[in-house]
Amino acid sequence: MVISAESRNPNLLFISLSLSLSLSLSPSLSTNNRLSRSPFSVSGAVSLMASQASLLLQKQLKDLCKNPVDGFSAGLVDETNIFEWSVTIIGPPDTLYEGGFFNAVMTFPSNYPNSPPTVKFTSEIWHPNVYPDGRVCISILHPPGDDPNGYELASERWTPVHTVESIVLSIISMLSSPNDESPANVEAAKEWRDRRDDFKKKVSRCVRKSQEML
Repeated sequence: MVISAESRNPNLLFISLSLSLSLSLSPSLSTNNRLSRSPFSVSGAVSLMASQASLLLQKQLKDLCKNPVDGFSAGLVDETNIFEWSVTIIGPPDTLYEGGFFNAVMTFPSNYPNSPPTVKFTSEIWHPNVYPDGRVCISILHPPGDDPNGYELASERWTPVHTVESIVLSIISMLSSPNDESPANVEAAKEWRDRRDDFKKKVSRCVRKSQEML
């Protein structure tokens, strides 16, 4: 619709603009008759997931504060960010890590619990299933689905039923029973298998260092 400068009418202009907007947004009137995704709807969905994740994490944090679990403590790195947690894991008794206080950061995605968090030790730790930079490598922290390398079953990987508590308890179990079949730290795995005394010395040094940082 073309409106001349001489006959321009505010009501007519409003109708013209409304019609143009409707034509541009209506999927049924598009030339290929396919539903186009609006960036606003995608943004809204992401925002909704983040909101749901935030509520779930607040609940899990509240539950842990109300009912602490032996072996670790948890809180927020920054009180304004529910998606980043500070965790301190106590070395399990009767293991090489006994007496240690190992700090880690747990970072959650906006679509949690559909996707797993990442866990990274900030304390020095020597373990076959911890990368040299501190990232933890265990099955339940891996995204859902089959392992292309065949090391893990789909049932061993992440599912939305896991919680912060189940994650940390799995890490404590990892400290008790290292898995050297698919190591994140190859050198640590070799020492665990072939040079156990050297492995013990490095772990003992990490334990002492963690105690000094208290």
